[in-house]
Amino acid sequence: MHARFVCVLLLLASTLAQPSGQSNSQPAHSGPYPGSPLSSPATAQPSLTIYNQSFAVVRQEVPLELAAGENQATVNDITFHLEPDSVILRDLSGKRMLRVLEQNYRADPVNEASLLSLYEGRTIAFQIPGGAIVKGKIIRSGYAPHYNAMNRYGEQYYQAQMTAASEQPIIEVDGQLRFGLPGTPVFPDLTADTILHPRLEWILATDKPGKFPAEFSYVTGGLSWQADYNIVAPEKGDVVDIVGWVTMDNQSGKTFSDARIKLMAGDVNKIQRPESRAYMVKAADMAVNGAMGPQVSEKAFDEYHLYTLDRRTTLRDRETKQVEFIRAASVTTRQIYIYDGARIDPSRYYGWNWDNFRNDHSYGTESNPKVWAMREFRNSEANHLGMPLPQGRVRFYRHNDDGQVEFTGENTMDHTPKDEMVRIYTGNAFDLTGERRRVDYFIDGNRQTARESFEVKVRNHKKEPVEVRVVEHLYRGENWEIAMKSDEYRKIDSHTIEFPVKIAPDEEKVVTYTAHYTW
Repeated sequence: MHARFVCVLLLLASTLAQPSGQSNSQPAHSGPYPGSPLSSPATAQPSLTIYNQSFAVVRQEVPLELAAGENQATVNDITFHLEPDSVILRDLSGKRMLRVLEQNYRADPVNEASLLSLYEGRTIAFQIPGGAIVKGKIIRSGYAPHYNAMNRYGEQYYQAQMTAASEQPIIEVDGQLRFGLPGTPVFPDLTADTILHPRLEWILATDKPGKFPAEFSYVTGGLSWQADYNIVAPEKGDVVDIVGWVTMDNQSGKTFSDARIKLMAGDVNKIQRPESRAYMVKAADMAVNGAMGPQVSEKAFDEYHLYTLDRRTTLRDRETKQVEFIRAASVTTRQIYIYDGARIDPSRYYGWNWDNFRNDHSYGTESNPKVWAMREFRNSEANHLGMPLPQGRVRFYRHNDDGQVEFTGENTMDHTPKDEMVRIYTGNAFDLTGERRRVDYFIDGNRQTARESFEVKVRNHKKEPVEVRVVEHLYRGENWEIAMKSDEYRKIDSHTIEFPVKIAPDEEKVVTYTAHYTW
């Protein structure tokens, strides 16, 4: 399904389910006659649905007073990253037909360079250091609002040269031309073609005159959210406390005052625009209220999960806000260790087939000495959780014997439904090491068989016994069997087996096996 169509369906479903409350705010200017201008500031209490893919759907009311027929209207209270073709305008009451005959999106707020371009050919004042004023005629402003992105037959280079040249202003002072501004420009006034904020200009048509609140909705970039989890373990043991936050980042160029905010979790398909980018965090505003507990409610929505903040909040422009959404105590976890001894660079073997793997005798013989430390827990009500957990960063801490909490690792986890297992890599074990070597390899092309044997050693330098899961990959062919083994194993998938072995303190455990392949 087309990405924008999906977004519009979600927007409409959420809008119809949760209509905004009516407002008593009046427009700044009204025009009772067709074609007259109407400036429509947005009212308070907008509604936001922020997706964890760096975009959002904004819903807000605009008070309209229209005459029957055609009307002009402008809206200034919008973001800098509005997608114009996503705009929906409708009468909340459904009592009148409301059509947008024409929409113009202005996203060029005035600055010094753009205002200079509007005064090209005119003489203005420039204030030089010390306060003196000189007059200068603007021959060329140097304003280049667009960059040519051509990249074929060398055109990008020449376009860049032309753009760089055109960015140099040329000012005539006392009959002589100079590159660069002689001082700070002093403009007589703003021209009629300037705006201070992004703006939508509409030509609207309606069949019934009167005042009414319309709902204005659109998709915008510059808004994002993510989940963050802090897991704190005691000095000894694996029963932990988990606190989850939602972190919202607003780099949209607009402040949302007293807004109702919903957060959509899931992999929603959306076409990314070429100019899209990641927005950096500029500020922080943390809101913690552990005594009251979580402040976010969750429900399933279509193929995704929707998290709604239980209270309205203000999300300022360039602000990062955090709200606690989960707090769970006495969650049972397990610390597990995995030794995956085969160190393979997938990019080196791109495009290989089974014959390539079998005939390269050195394939898969590199040894990785590191043993992975991982922690797992089940997301269930019985384990004091049981709420669908959105993807995010997970940080692990453990209490030290001096009472301090020490950081022990972090990683990310994917969206995790209720009752599923969460398994997270936290780092490499310091006191566990591994060693892996191949002891035999034989291939018989005529009989289409191969035999390969490995010896895997894992050493435990801890003061307590541990269980390590020794993972091995059967990568020589599709049909295999384990002809000989020193320990019992379990089959993980069609080409992976795992030997769970217990190792006493200061002990070395040796696992051997032989795999037989046919094709």
